[in-house]
Amino acid sequence: MCLSVKLTVFFEEPFWVGVFEKNEMDYLFVCRVVFGAEPKDYEIYDLVLKDYCNLKFSSSFAANNGRERRSNPKRLQREVKKEVKSIGIGTKAQLAMKLQQEMNKVERRSKSREEKDHQKEEQFALRQQKKKEKHKGH
Repeated sequence: MCLSVKLTVFFEEPFWVGVFEKNEMDYLFVCRVVFGAEPKDYEIYDLVLKDYCNLKFSSSFAANNGRERRSNPKRLQREVKKEVKSIGIGTKAQLAMKLQQEMNKVERRSKSREEKDHQKEEQFALRQQKKKEKHKGH
């Protein structure tokens, strides 16, 4: 079982945002965290240690990466520096976050619709009860 987690922190007007990318057995899971002010190293470390288990990752998204083999530490360091210089997040992560956002929107709409219908039913029942109470006295 291969598991790798990557955190990218970048400035997205007007907040600092962190994107967790978790690769687990050729599936990509993404989670977005909004920091607000620029996070310090110890704040990020604290987030990873204490709140990582509470993060809500998107549903699985097929990642078509080939197996990564261990690379030279110096080469890995160069790649990390290159990624730090580049701004933003990977396109697969962006796509996964967009899918998660759409799913959340659909869930939110259906939930609000159900609540609205339930409220209407309660109002109707209350009106019916008031009508019955008015007619009881006659």
